[in-house]
Amino acid sequence: MIIAKSLTKSFDDFTAVDNIDLHVKPNECFGLLGPNGAGKSTFIGMTYGTVIKTSGELSVFGYDPTRQSREIKKRLGVVTQENALDESLTVFENMMIYCSFVGVAKDQRKKQIDDLLEYMNLSHKKDAQIQSLSGGMKRRLVFVRALLGKPELLILDEPTTGLDPAVRHLLWGKVQELRKAGTTIMLTTHYMHEAEVLCDRLVIMNQGKVVAEGSPQKMIAQHTPGYVGIFQATDKLAVEKVAKSYNYHFHEDASQIYIRAPELNDLTQLHSQHQITPSQIRPANLEDVFLKLTGQELASNA
Repeated sequence: MIIAKSLTKSFDDFTAVDNIDLHVKPNECFGLLGPNGAGKSTFIGMTYGTVIKTSGELSVFGYDPTRQSREIKKRLGVVTQENALDESLTVFENMMIYCSFVGVAKDQRKKQIDDLLEYMNLSHKKDAQIQSLSGGMKRRLVFVRALLGKPELLILDEPTTGLDPAVRHLLWGKVQELRKAGTTIMLTTHYMHEAEVLCDRLVIMNQGKVVAEGSPQKMIAQHTPGYVGIFQATDKLAVEKVAKSYNYHFHEDASQIYIRAPELNDLTQLHSQHQITPSQIRPANLEDVFLKLTGQELASNA
């Protein structure tokens, strides 16, 4: 579906995408993760021709985005970071305008819109002004817009940022339904749990390079196996001492201390052996992989 070989994009003396190789298979959800500035948005722009590559190879549906972006755009849908809806129009009017952009036949537009509004639980808002919708409703409407052309490839660029958990879970369910129905999906997100739930495979990018690739489970097993204990900052000295003595992985943020140990018992026995007690113990997850490989905290809006 998407194949990149030695793909590079430079802006003057800054290299945003640095000699990367990756491929997106048909009928999978593929994650593109990384801190801000890692090169994710630049890569997405190159896939549909709004950013022109500097060197290397890139094909989407077998087309070169540099020369054949129109053919590519006919077969993909994009859920952009910004909603970009016309606030002065109704839901239906917005979608009718977009149908004309993506080439939906006039006699099919109303049914296509009605079906997708029903699919995204928005039928009752068909005649509502955009400005009257909640943030979650606007986000669901952007999904409707992206699906109007019945895309083979759906690009989700941070689709659930800022949404409450209920709306986020609703959208996760819709994404999973779309993938099961045969839609190929490429997802960027700052929510590591979202990537774990949705992605069959993913890459983590940092400073323009791919630093890891595989399924979420494979990445966790390879890079951060074991269990994580979370401690209060007041226990820092004791936790750091234990981590060093047992060679456990140790890191901290502004409010908490983390150590990663091979076995669950290693953490449950810390109170009896060292008089410190984790406030939480959990299996290692994709966020631990992200922090280890990028050395950066998640974005502040994640």
